[in-house]
Parts: sequence; C-alpha cells; structure tokens
Amino acid sequence: MIDFSRVQKELQECTRDTEASGIKVSPKSDNLARLIGTIPGPIGTPYEGGTFQIDISLPGMKNEDVGMVINLCGVIGGFLFADGYPFEPPKMQFATKVWHPNISSQSGAICLDILKDQWSPALTLKTALLSVQALLSAPQPDDPQDAVVAQQYIRDYQTFIGTARYWTETFAKTSSLGVEEKVQKLVEMGFAEARVRSALEAVGGDENLALEKLCSV
Repeated sequence: MIDFSRVQKELQECTRDTEASGIKVSPKSDNLARLIGTIPGPIGTPYEGGTFQIDISLPGMKNEDVGMVINLCGVIGGFLFADGYPFEPPKMQFATKVWHPNISSQSGAICLDILKDQWSPALTLKTALLSVQALLSAPQPDDPQDAVVAQQYIRDYQTFIGTARYWTETFAKTSSLGVEEKVQKLVEMGFAEARVRSALEAVGGDENLALEKLCSV
C-alpha cells in the first residue's frame, strides 16, 4: 500500500523548494494517490518558456487487499509496507501535449528507465520529475516512445526543433490565445490559414519568421 506519511512529507519538501527548482507537486483532490506535477521547460531547448503538467498515480493496494490486511492485522496502521509507493515507481504521463521522441504525442506516456526497472525507494517524486525535465533536455531517439517523432529528430532535426517549439507555444504556455492571434493577424494579411499554421509551426511560432517564410514562397 501507499506510504501516505512519506507522500505528505515529499509534498511539503517540494513546496519549500518550488521557487528554486520550479518543480511543483500537488494533490488532484483529497486523494493523495492522484497528484499533478508541474515542471518548467529547460532553458536552451525548444521547450523553454513552457509549463508542463504531468499526471501522477501512486501504485498501492487494491481494495480487496486492504480488507485482507485489516482482517489479518486488526488495524491497517500496523501493516508493514511491502509494495506500493515508494517500493514501486509512480506512474507518470504528460497531461500537457509535447513533441519529444521519448514521450507519446498521443497519450503523454513517458519512456524513462527510473519510472520502470531502475526505480529505487530512495528516489522521490521530485527526483523523478527532475529526471523527466532532464529528458526534455536530452532526448534519446534510439529508445523512443513515439517512433514518428524519433524519426523526425534523426532525419530532419531542424523541423523537429520547429515542431517542438510550436507545440510548446501552443500547448505549454499560459494561454494558447497568442498563437491564435498570430494566425488571425497573418490571415488578415491575405495568407491562407493552412499556410499560416504550417509556417508558424515550421519556425516555432515566431510571427516575424513566419511572415518572412510566407512572403518568400
């Protein structure tokens, strides 16, 4: 089962260090088994300036197992934690859409060893999120979660950068209204909407570069 006292301690530590690390973890509701993590996009990457939310589910006992423990031990508080978090890794997936070889562009699933067989109870939610943030800085296209993105990264790196920046601008900024305003502005200048969106995506959402691209065709 989940060691909730440890989870509460980890949440407190994350809160104290948020200003320095930028990492946040908070409960989705009163249930500490369902959390939401937030990481800032690393500087110097196409994810810079974005804020990425990650759904976190902590593994624990099934309801029928809890009943069995109560029957055996009388009180659940006397049970020795043998499985569940932190002995099993947290389940994490991106709630924010992101364009990255090791993250599914469809489901947000993450390919990262410490969330699988390299997990250790000595690790924490914060260290796991820091590892996810590091993954944004150092993609591993040879061990992909999203084969389409990985192939683009390998074969057409500049297009990958532009697409990743565009997705960051569209999905990971405080509001995606800025992108729509850029589209509307360029459409009002006489360019077709499909061409405008394609040009913005190719240059990572930079309006001026998109205009240059549109005018050069």
